[in-house]
Amino acid sequence: MAEEVEKVNRALLGRDDDGNVYNVRYEALNEILHNEFLKQHQKVQKQQKENYDLKAEPKEQRALIQKVNDKVELDKPAPQTVLNNH
Repeated sequence: MAEEVEKVNRALLGRDDDGNVYNVRYEALNEILHNEFLKQHQKVQKQQKENYDLKAEPKEQRALIQKVNDKVELDKPAPQTVLNNH
């Protein structure tokens, strides 16, 4: 079992004075798993924020497009009528 654990994380092994493995430190596993959970949680939070920002972007773009369209409408010359006095 210790050989398999050593492939994954050497910090989980208890060693004697000669450096020989004598046990697996299962109590250390909780801390390692907790730290890994925190890393993944932070990654998920970052991705959720990026997702939220990406969803908000089209709304902002639509508002800017509408603003430009409104300005174009205001800048158009008023229609002119021609009087025909024949």
